[in-house]
Order: sequence, then C-alpha cells, then structure tokens
Amino acid sequence: MKYRILAICLAVLALAGCKNDKKGNLLPNVSGKAGEVLVIIEREQWEGNLGVAIRDVLAEDTPYLAQREPLFVLSNVPPGAFTNMFKMHRNMLLVNITPQNQTSGVVYKHNIWAQPQAVVQINALDEDEALSLFDHDCVIISEFFEQAERDRVIANAKLYEEGALQEPVAAVTGGILHFPSGYRCRKFTEDFVWIADEKQYTNQTVLIYKYPVPGEDAFSLQNIISKRNEIMQANVPGMFDGSYMTTSTAQEPVCRSLSYKGRSFMETRGFWEVHGDFMGGPFVSHSFYSPDGQYIIVLEAFVYAPRYDKRQYLRQVESILYSFEWKKEENQ
Repeated sequence: MKYRILAICLAVLALAGCKNDKKGNLLPNVSGKAGEVLVIIEREQWEGNLGVAIRDVLAEDTPYLAQREPLFVLSNVPPGAFTNMFKMHRNMLLVNITPQNQTSGVVYKHNIWAQPQAVVQINALDEDEALSLFDHDCVIISEFFEQAERDRVIANAKLYEEGALQEPVAAVTGGILHFPSGYRCRKFTEDFVWIADEKQYTNQTVLIYKYPVPGEDAFSLQNIISKRNEIMQANVPGMFDGSYMTTSTAQEPVCRSLSYKGRSFMETRGFWEVHGDFMGGPFVSHSFYSPDGQYIIVLEAFVYAPRYDKRQYLRQVESILYSFEWKKEENQ
C-alpha cells in the first residue's frame, strides 16, 4: 500500500479558511457523495499522461485500510459537458489548458457555485505544463480535498453536537472536541476518555488520553506505540477475559509531523487488534504537548466495521480529531 511519509504543514490548508463567502447562504447546497471528486478535463487528456497522474494521486489506495479503497472516487466530465448540474458538485478539479491563458498556476477556491464546495483550478498553456503543475502541487491538492471533507463533517458535528461530551474532554486535555449526535461517553478517568458511536455493525470511537512526557524522544514511533499499548491494555478490554486492544504488528505503523491551525502534532497511522480475539481495524492518532509542557496528549480515532468499506467511517471519525481547540481561557 503506497503511503507518502512526509513532514508537511497543514497550515497550507489555511487555504480552507480563505473562503469565497460573499454570496453567503444564497448559494445552494453541494451535490455528490462524500469522497467524490469531479475532474473537468478533455477526454484525450484524461486518458493520457495527465489523467494517469491525477488518478495515481487522488485515486490511490487509502493508507492503512484492510481492503483496497481509493482515496477519492473520481468522475470525468469534459469541459463542453460542464453544465450547471455539475457545478453543484462538492469537490472539483478544473483543468484549464489553453494557449490563451494569461497566467499559469494552481488556484484553490471555495464556494464558487455551491456550498460548502472545494474547487482546484489548474491553468496551463499546454498539457505538459499542466502535468508539471499537478506534479508539483499534488500533495497539497489531495490534502485540500481531504480537509474539505473533514470540514463538512466538523460543520455537521457542530450543528448537531453532543455538547455534554465537551466536559470530559476538557477535564483531560484542557481543550474540546466537537462530537455529533450519536456519540456517548463510555469511560472517563482523570487521564483517559472513551467516546464512541456504536451501532449494530459499526463502531466509530475516539480515545483521549495523556501521560507524563518521557525523558527522550517523546514523539518517536517506538515511544508512541509503547505508551499506546500500555494504555490500551489498561483501559480498553476485549469481549473475553484477558483480551485487550493493542497495536497490530502485521504492518508497522507510520508517523508524520503535521501542523494545523497553529497546533503541531505527530500523526500516527496503523492497525489495531484485540489480543485474545480476532477483532481489528485502522486507527489514526494525534500526539502533542499539553499547554504546560508536562504531558503528551493523544487524540485517537479508530473504526470497527467488518461488514463494510471503512474509508468513509474512518474519515468521519478522524475529522473529529481536527475539530480540537483549546478552551478560550487557555488562550487568555
């Protein structure tokens, strides 16, 4: 499974905050399913090297899922067929190739024809230049659409929020997360919170915990996983006596350093499993310092959905991690 391990700064996605909101609520709601990207490009270019490059990035396998699932589901619409119906789509990549272009480059936009909409436009003089521009910005483009999907989940969570869940999160971290309706607190101690949306065949869970800063290499993969396993064994039992959650060793987890809205953290992705049972699935966590620098705070999202594809379930619960914000009194 291909996965780029890189230290990128999601502050680039402050682009997501530069929204074209002049039309406000007059814009219609977006259409299309979560995780879909409409690619407006000529058919011959879609079938050529440029189309291959776009598919290699935006439709690559989602990292750390048991089954192969594309990062985004792509659909091609030629510019001549790009009618008003398609302009309502949630995510769009517009490839504008013409010798008449005054400037070349990649432009990131929001809420052009609908809301909440994410639009990337590549302006190029010819196909080779368009390919070069895409190759240069491909990671940012992918993250731009990813964050747009997260922002929609967060907006929905705030609209239908389980406000009572802010209290246990604040008690452990000094900050808050925004959980949509359906989530319930299963366990709450002075240094651990377990919050989950549990349905008959799916389980989306967020675990929040903290521990004293280790002496050295606080954010090394070894230390993060070692503390994770220790805390999971103590707090997340399985269905059978002696069973507990741990980190799968079938595929080594990976870490990357990120920064988003002023908060730097170490993202870790991997697979969880239950020692003494046959349960498992993907997880992602954010590890960062407490305001006083005495603790490592971890926000972790995981999914259990053995009957279904997991990309969207994981994207939904991972989005909750990105809703984290320090309580206002922490910033005063």
